[in-house]
Amino acid sequence: MSLTQPSRPLTCDHGLRRDAIVSSLLAEVFQGRLRAGQHLVTRELATRFGVSHTPIREALIALAGTGVIDLSPNKGAVVRSVTAKDVREVCQVRRLLECEAVRLACGRIDSSELESLRAGLKRQEDNACSTQRAAFIDNARALDSRLHDRIASFCGNSLLAKELSRLKTLFRAFRDVAWEHDESQNDSRRLAEESREHLAIVEGLTVNDSREASRAMSRHIMNGAKYWCRVLQDGAA
Repeated sequence: MSLTQPSRPLTCDHGLRRDAIVSSLLAEVFQGRLRAGQHLVTRELATRFGVSHTPIREALIALAGTGVIDLSPNKGAVVRSVTAKDVREVCQVRRLLECEAVRLACGRIDSSELESLRAGLKRQEDNACSTQRAAFIDNARALDSRLHDRIASFCGNSLLAKELSRLKTLFRAFRDVAWEHDESQNDSRRLAEESREHLAIVEGLTVNDSREASRAMSRHIMNGAKYWCRVLQDGAA
């Protein structure tokens, strides 16, 4: 695969370009379009995305921080192999961070916000078999991001929130690639399951039960780990 293949220049604000490049490259790694051992050349990526070298270098540093590429002075940026073991380890770390975040967030999130999330997730669960697949997945993505972002924002621990923010692009790349896989298979079962898992988290937060909210988050992340590993293996088959 050539990194200089035609690509639309980024149209987002300068401050968002690094994250947009990171998300795009992560998706290509998980979809198998960027292979293990492939070199990522700053000049070629800058041409492809229509940006200067600065956001490209920042994106490569961020990708190295997630373990998806190796970055060294001698070899530059090289794509690593992403295995089911890697996914499980990422999810183990995510479980520790998000279970603590949701425990701390109990009693901190406004009840009207929780009710809005609950209503949206209930509609999402009820519409899991909707024929409007693109709109359904866009809505599911927005609700998923909103819930996890609120929990991080209201955990009351700035270092924990910062670490979740650093890793969320990786989590969401796994999510988006997996959902695209299911969309191509016309399979909405996991989306319906995630709606129910999210609802359980919101219920725990609503009644200020930190133990139940943490348990619900743990179940959600471990179920997601199994699902992501399965999709990754299907893609490699």
